[in-house]
Amino acid sequence: MNFIRIGDKVLSPDRVHRTVDQILLLRQEGLSQQEVADRLGVDRTLISRLESLGEIRKGPQLALIGFPVSNCQELTEVARAGGIDFILLMNEKERWRFVEEKNGAELINHFMSLISQMKGYDAVIFIGSDMRIRLVEAILGNRVISWEIGISPIKEDRWVNPDQLKALIHQLKHPV
Repeated sequence: MNFIRIGDKVLSPDRVHRTVDQILLLRQEGLSQQEVADRLGVDRTLISRLESLGEIRKGPQLALIGFPVSNCQELTEVARAGGIDFILLMNEKERWRFVEEKNGAELINHFMSLISQMKGYDAVIFIGSDMRIRLVEAILGNRVISWEIGISPIKEDRWVNPDQLKALIHQLKHPV
């Protein structure tokens, strides 16, 4: 094992690294700084300072949600390359599996958690039907960037132009 002595203290760098990794993982999963601090028994300001030390860029936090989309993998690659912070894309089969695998309470809780998480983003690109877009806009307000792919109900996957997504992401990340 690797230990470091600083004054009267003996420290484990491995333990420090594991804790930092855990903090970053929980933050990436959407927990607030305070929730992570409470869970790990550390001060919230430590988490804030760690994030400041590791910050590479500033700019808007963006999310991408869309269904039913036929080219999810291609869009995911474009979104990741563009620095999108949260991605949830599903085709029709995945969407139904998602709904059917949960009981009513689990589905509502997951939906409410997702809404809460989306409120933390500066903008949410939402790809879906006209009806779903109206619902999302009613919940999240003007942070929604709507991309309609059909009139509800959509029962088959729709192809979304990855070049248009790339251009939209660039426009949001680098406003004129």
